Amino acid sequence: MILELEDISTFYGKIEALKGVSLYLEEGEIVTIIGANGAGKTTILKTICGLIHPKSGKILFRMRSIERLSPDKIVQLGISLCPEGRRIFPTLTVLENLKMGAWARNNKKEIEEDLERNFNLFPILKERINQKGGTLSGGEQQMLAIARALMSKPQALLLDEPSLGLAPKMVEKIFEVIKEINQEGVSILLVEQNANLALRIANRGYVLETGRFILIDYGYKLIEKEKVKSAYLGG
Repeated sequence: MILELEDISTFYGKIEALKGVSLYLEEGEIVTIIGANGAGKTTILKTICGLIHPKSGKILFRMRSIERLSPDKIVQLGISLCPEGRRIFPTLTVLENLKMGAWARNNKKEIEEDLERNFNLFPILKERINQKGGTLSGGEQQMLAIARALMSKPQALLLDEPSLGLAPKMVEKIFEVIKEINQEGVSILLVEQNANLALRIANRGYVLETGRFILIDYGYKLIEKEKVKSAYLGG
């Protein structure tokens, strides 16, 4: 098991955003979390990454407790977050953004190899290599955000709403790339508003409602559940 959350409770002030959440991610899996806005999906990812520390519970990465570590230490261990809203550096070029993703690495040869790997995944980024991030289209910025997260060479990649605001064709492209990244050996925890697509590529899925998981099952089985159909699939 690469990542495990055990009975995590996270607060914003006096408000309990996560209420005893438990989750696991096996090596090589895609696991997706779906739920309404405000359910706590992003809070789970922020808690894993050390941007918020839980009040109680444990987070284990390869059996090591990480819930009190700082975000930079967590990145260095092998967890990377591609945040909601992309959060690229708009005044930096595509190349500079990508190199920022490799800030914790020293081996220049490996960094260059991973730059090329990202350009193979996202050929448009190579065409835009000297263009400032803020001038890219929404889809190109999302590609850049994912590629930047990959530049830290993660073992576990956390994706927060990668399809948000994108045209349907671009959404399909992003999901194809997510599958390709996973096939290369990266375990993926995916928070996604497009429940149908997310559950179709996921090994397992979790349905979050007001800080608690109410359903957990294989992705293909969750698609068939009436509660999921009516609430998240437009059934």
